[in-house]
Amino acid sequence: MTVVSTTKDTEALSFTIVSDLAAAPSRVWQIWSDPRQLEQWWGPPTWPATFEDVKLVEGAGVSYYMTGPDGTKAHGWWVITAVDEPRSIEFDDGFSDESGQPNHEMPTIKMRVDLEEISTGTRMSIQSSFATVADMDQLVTMGMIEGMTEALGQIDALLTAGSGGR
Repeated sequence: MTVVSTTKDTEALSFTIVSDLAAAPSRVWQIWSDPRQLEQWWGPPTWPATFEDVKLVEGAGVSYYMTGPDGTKAHGWWVITAVDEPRSIEFDDGFSDESGQPNHEMPTIKMRVDLEEISTGTRMSIQSSFATVADMDQLVTMGMIEGMTEALGQIDALLTAGSGGR
C-alpha cells in the first residue's frame, strides 16, 4: 500500500494523508490530470468515480460522480484554485446534485496536493482543510479517512500498469 501516514489535526481543522509512490512527479501528475487515470483511483474500489473532463487550470470546474455497489450515485465537484505543474494542485471539493449544483448542506473541503521528488519516486501529500470541527467530524464519520486510504491504495497498480483500465 502506498499510504505511509495519516494525520488528523483538530486544531488546524485538517486531515493529511501521505503516500510514497514509485514514479517521478511528472508521472504522478498524470494520475491527477488525465480523467481516465483519475477514474481508476479516485474513490474506494467499491465506489468507482466517473469524470467528464479534468482541466487542471486555475478557475476550472470539474464534476464527477462515484457509483456505489447498489448503483447509487454520489455526485461531487471541484473548483481548481491553484496549479504548479507538476508540484502542486489546490482545489475546493464538495458534494453536488445530479446536475452538478453544489449541495450547500454538505461541507466543502479545501484540498492541497503536493508532489515532492524523493529517492524512490514521489512523496504525495494530500491535505484536506475544513471550515469547522463539525464539518471535519461529519466527513470523517462518513468514512472519508478509510475511503481515501482505500482509494490511494489503488495507485501503485495504476502506475505499474501505465494508463490501463480499472
